[in-house]
Amino acid sequence: MAAFCTFSSKLATSASPGDGTYPANTMRSLQAVTAAFLSVASLVAAHNIQLNAHSRECFHENLHKDDKMTVTFQVGDREFGGAGNLDIDFWIQDPSGALRINEPHTSVGDHSFTAHEDGKYTYCFSNEGSSVSSKEVSFNVHGIVYVAEEEHPSDPLEKEVRTLGELLAQVKDEQEYIVIRERVHRNTAESTNDRIKYWSVFQLFVLVGNCVFQVFYLKRFFEIKRVV
Repeated sequence: MAAFCTFSSKLATSASPGDGTYPANTMRSLQAVTAAFLSVASLVAAHNIQLNAHSRECFHENLHKDDKMTVTFQVGDREFGGAGNLDIDFWIQDPSGALRINEPHTSVGDHSFTAHEDGKYTYCFSNEGSSVSSKEVSFNVHGIVYVAEEEHPSDPLEKEVRTLGELLAQVKDEQEYIVIRERVHRNTAESTNDRIKYWSVFQLFVLVGNCVFQVFYLKRFFEIKRVV
């Protein structure tokens, strides 16, 4: 998977002076705003994967030193009646293979870290501990490219658009979380309703059987036996 933050940084730093048709400052502002909106479009892209029993899925992002990356995820189940244990294992490894984040048996997560070296950072979702159920994972990955103090954009419009992009990413993450939670709760409620329905039907059969037994038993009890 391509790194979103790297893609955004390349766009943001590709501004060039105007060609004479428009003032250079105007051209730079337009390019900065366009780049910022493109980065917003990449930030809000959500991903969904299906984890079968005894399986794992791993992805990676190429980061530079001091870049920040955030991974948010929520485990759910699209299948009706499949609500149950939705725990998975999640971890992030740095380029040297060391664990930066390790969270076993979790169903929701929001993890951020700062890259301490250049290279490929790998994050994995594992359902290897489950022997039966498959689980759906919805996750978002977004990051902030490190920019030295002297390289920060001076255009206030660009700053505002970047801030708007970060807020939009947070709203999108929260929306994905709400959708998954609603699905989990709906599946749980429907599964509970089914159990209640089947239990009620079972009780009805038991009640009818009990009534039939009592009628025959009482009838037999009051029968008069005659000896011929």
